[in-house]
Amino acid sequence: MWLTEVADEVAIQDVISQTGCPPAIAHLLVSRGITKPEDVRRFFSPSLTDLTDPLQMLGMERAVARIRQAVQHSEPILIYGDYDVDGTTATVLLKTAIERSAPKETPALVQYHVPHRIREGYGMRSSILANAAVSGIRLVISVDTGIRAFAAAEEAKALGLDLIVTDHHLPDDDRGIPDALAVVNPAQAGCSYPFKSLCGAAVAFKLAHAILRAGCISDAERERLEQTLVPSFLKLVAIATIADAVPLEGENRILAAIGLRELSNPVQPGLRALMEVAQIPTDRPPTATEVAFRIAPRINAAGRMDVASDVVDLFLTRDPFQARELAAKLNRLNDDRKATEASALEEIEERLAALRDNDGRFPSVCFVMDDPAWHRGVLGILASRIVDRTGRPALVLSHEAGEAHGSGRSISGYHLLNALTEIHQEDGSLFTRFGGHAHAVGFSLPSDHVSLLRERIERHSAVSLLQDMLTPPLKYDAEVPLADLDMRFYDWIERCAPFGNGHGEPVFVSRAVKLASEVRILKERHVCLEISVDTVRLSALGWSRAGIMWADICKELELGAGAMVDIAYRVRHKSSAWYSGIELELVDLRRASAV
Repeated sequence: MWLTEVADEVAIQDVISQTGCPPAIAHLLVSRGITKPEDVRRFFSPSLTDLTDPLQMLGMERAVARIRQAVQHSEPILIYGDYDVDGTTATVLLKTAIERSAPKETPALVQYHVPHRIREGYGMRSSILANAAVSGIRLVISVDTGIRAFAAAEEAKALGLDLIVTDHHLPDDDRGIPDALAVVNPAQAGCSYPFKSLCGAAVAFKLAHAILRAGCISDAERERLEQTLVPSFLKLVAIATIADAVPLEGENRILAAIGLRELSNPVQPGLRALMEVAQIPTDRPPTATEVAFRIAPRINAAGRMDVASDVVDLFLTRDPFQARELAAKLNRLNDDRKATEASALEEIEERLAALRDNDGRFPSVCFVMDDPAWHRGVLGILASRIVDRTGRPALVLSHEAGEAHGSGRSISGYHLLNALTEIHQEDGSLFTRFGGHAHAVGFSLPSDHVSLLRERIERHSAVSLLQDMLTPPLKYDAEVPLADLDMRFYDWIERCAPFGNGHGEPVFVSRAVKLASEVRILKERHVCLEISVDTVRLSALGWSRAGIMWADICKELELGAGAMVDIAYRVRHKSSAWYSGIELELVDLRRASAV
């Protein structure tokens, strides 16, 4: 089934009048809730003035005051980070801001700790806090972690440490927030900050912005902060926002759009070196896709396969030679990660094949797979691969010393963190620790409880996972005549970027188009269709992947020259020695007579 949002025609015409965009682009905006003139302006021309004042965030003023006090009195500060893109970039942003806020004659004393994924796992550890207290630390600031660190908060208080929690993960429904000096998290109860879906690095940036702004004593300093430093900080914020897959709407879109623009000039040696090994040109802004699939995996590889502190060092160094060495190391670690992932994925593919019934369907609506040989650093990726291949939620675990460590990914409509919370409270506690979001979770539990986990989550998902979640309809943005697909149309699509979670790349539909020639098979799997309406002729390519084999689809539909089809697609621009212009990437197709 193909569905599109019914959009108000008056609102569509208003958007066209304001912008001069094609009707399909106006339909896209209206169907995504962008109708008011100011929202349309902000969508196409986001600016720094569109950012919300960080002091609107609950706990911000108290956090800023305590950090400034520590800087003024040369108190050592510990930033407690996390090992993924979000946590490492947040660490860099806050450390840089605190150090910049200090007078040159009395530099700030800022240390950081990024936990080891395998030895420490996610979250704040009491032993790290104890060591910090012994070393003279009196202020600890968490980034991208801590909202459920109740035991760590109690330990900090017992040790005489002031704790500031900055996080974006969801608080515990029953226990609320930790007993800390300040908690800065837009998702906490009572916070009036209007946008609730920032990533951890964006929350850290908000704190950094507030710290630096509080230290400005002249208009010139404030102007330099807003025109130079803030845009520079947004380079890392954009990478984290895209990598953490938070919705690219509202303030996140502003942060990502400006940050991507600023990435066309990566001055810091580590960032430049990383973009070079990722083969991303530094003379133009990277796309969100390039960040998600080239930059982010290399950053994450450090925490998955080795130590994430290398990322912090990479983004802090001013030495080009050290930057190139660290970037090359991340590149090697990413290659190791891909090899490790491929080995485990081969085993998973075999298990999935064995689970299918005679009709090719899966009896389970949620998968729980475990193996002691699987590397803990790639469990989240493996869970994502299962979701991609099956359209069902997945929990993937590894075992070590009697403890199972897992990561989960979900599908639209099934809130995985809520599911884990409910099964944890069912007939006695299940997990040693757990946390996350609607679509992604991390957890640990005794190995001998994995069978109980499997039983409970299968029972829960069998009731809560509705059939339309498992077989969602194809949602497209607008119908477009083939003749409208020109470079002007493509340029308007580009203006709608960046695309990502919550603001997906648009899918369009053209109906009753004719195959101008026979289906061309590429490398035995992919297809190229030459489609036409009247004098307009375009190529539409279908790239096969897990779950969709275009050559088989075309064969089943008995497509040949002259066949009339409806196609759903994304618009691409191809530039080569033979052709420069519009090309389509197939999302779905069917005989034109289909209803």
